Amino acid sequence: MFGDEILVDKAKNGKIRPWKEKKLANLTYAEYLQILEIKKAFRVKKCGNLLTFTKSENGLKLYQTWFCKSRLCPLCAWRYAMKNSYELSSILDVFYKRYPKSRFLFLTLTEENAKQGELKETLTKMNRSLYNLFKYKKVQKDLLGYVRSTEITVNRKEKSFHQHIHILLAVSPTYFNKGRYLSQDDWSKLWQKARKLDYKPVVNIKTVSDSKKDKSLVASAKEVAKYQVKSSDYITEDVESDLEFLKELEKALFHKRQLSFGGEFKAIRKELKLEEHEDDLVHVDGENISAAETEKIIFLWNNEVKNYMNWIE
Repeated sequence: MFGDEILVDKAKNGKIRPWKEKKLANLTYAEYLQILEIKKAFRVKKCGNLLTFTKSENGLKLYQTWFCKSRLCPLCAWRYAMKNSYELSSILDVFYKRYPKSRFLFLTLTEENAKQGELKETLTKMNRSLYNLFKYKKVQKDLLGYVRSTEITVNRKEKSFHQHIHILLAVSPTYFNKGRYLSQDDWSKLWQKARKLDYKPVVNIKTVSDSKKDKSLVASAKEVAKYQVKSSDYITEDVESDLEFLKELEKALFHKRQLSFGGEFKAIRKELKLEEHEDDLVHVDGENISAAETEKIIFLWNNEVKNYMNWIE
């Protein structure tokens, strides 16, 4: 039966984790899937219903639950973002120890918005073009490693999608030597060539500091690791429009990877065996706790109070 304790799960910085908000968004997402007659609707609705935590003087730690792992599920997308951020930080820590003189760049590749009905094909072409971009000698010569993600935002006014790629690049210091450095204009021309566009695309490239004071490397890593599509882009008060965009997003993102690694980043990820736990959304910060050694507490979603309440067996 339900107890009288409401779930309060705090992160190390004291911030309360948004379990309630993400579950409410998850339920709306499940309702939308049901309206669209997408089979996984029932499975999505059950996502994160029952949460088992370990309890200690340091607070709560998620020990066990079931996630649907649907790409656009607000609960799963939130957990994936946390997991991606931790894994990327782990990779960067190892990389920087091996290449202390390396430099970092943050590259954003954009193009014209994809119209409704064109997103899936556009994303496929962008991924192929990115592969070609990294094969160019001008890009390859000083490149040590990279991680990239695709972000999509919805433009309701124009009924289109703004798809763009974020890439964190690690390069050799020689990249900044005369004759080797690539300007923003150079990157734009290279992306235009790889993407076979008949117009010059907007590209943004900036140097990223790895100093602890600046924290721009951390910020760039978080930008790459964040949500692929924010749930607020397809869950609004305009249900009819939401359903149109969601239907296309579901098709376009099917079997599309959120993050892709290359060079030394890919090698280090394999060494750390991070790919073996790719779908583990419980242990998103690398910590594994034995529940046998700690007190356990269960929280179950209560539809009446619209929150997680402790469950007493």
